[in-house]
Amino acid sequence: MKFIIATNNAKKLVELERILQPLGIEAVTAKQEGIALDDVEENGTTFMENSFIKADSACKKSGLPAIADDSGICVDALGGAPGIYSARFAGEEATDEDKNALILEKLKNVEQSKRGAHYVSAISCVFPNGDKIQVEGKCFGDIAYEPSGNGGFGYDPIFLYEGRSFGDFTPDEKDKVSHRGNSLRMLKEELIKYLEENNAYK
Repeated sequence: MKFIIATNNAKKLVELERILQPLGIEAVTAKQEGIALDDVEENGTTFMENSFIKADSACKKSGLPAIADDSGICVDALGGAPGIYSARFAGEEATDEDKNALILEKLKNVEQSKRGAHYVSAISCVFPNGDKIQVEGKCFGDIAYEPSGNGGFGYDPIFLYEGRSFGDFTPDEKDKVSHRGNSLRMLKEELIKYLEENNAYK
């Protein structure tokens, strides 16, 4: 069974593939299928609304089940920002390093006890018949004082989980505790139930 993954983020695709492959699901991108997805305006007010917008558009364009993740980091000292604006918090052309530097600059005078933050991963899976599965995973930690590690992507080098940055985690270690790992485990359970109920599980 083939699912379109509505993302241009190669590292996010790898994380999704690791969970879906054992279910017999082939995760493909629109580009791999020779499909040009329409640019959709992510104008939702929540991670879940934006993930649905992306998945629904990809499903309608491809005719295949589609999965989209919308994720980001919410920093307590910044009132929950950058939140749904995580990808463009430092500007449309900003690198991961730019985004991390901006967060650290904004928190430079904030003491450790007030540097709490959490990651959110909202996943929508939309089927051609209109059915949908939606799950949301979170991971709570803190913002470091400086980046650490070369692993992961996005804000991982400055996000501390139990004293270590996600940038220092191996992929397997991260999968076990991360927001996307949590949401993908929930998606896996819901997908198994859905496919079994619809006699599509192999």
